[in-house]
Amino acid sequence: MRARGHANPRASIGVSSRWGWGPSASERMLIGVVVEQLPRALYRVKLEAGGWVTAHIADRIDRNFVRVLVGDRVRVELSKDVTRGRIVEKL
Repeated sequence: MRARGHANPRASIGVSSRWGWGPSASERMLIGVVVEQLPRALYRVKLEAGGWVTAHIADRIDRNFVRVLVGDRVRVELSKDVTRGRIVEKL
């Protein structure tokens, strides 16, 4: 049965199709500064909202040979485990 006025029936109850009951896509995207480069292509990122995230580079950035250095401002997409994330854009 389809909810009235919504193309996605799950949207009427606030459910995202991929993440379940979690925050929306814009709430998962945060801006931070790369503080440390770790082994195995990981980076420690200090978020502007407060806190730290261990993040890896998204395939789109890696394919285009974008170099991420310590001190760069980046946009991070958080995973369900909020201590991990993915760098999706260099600002």
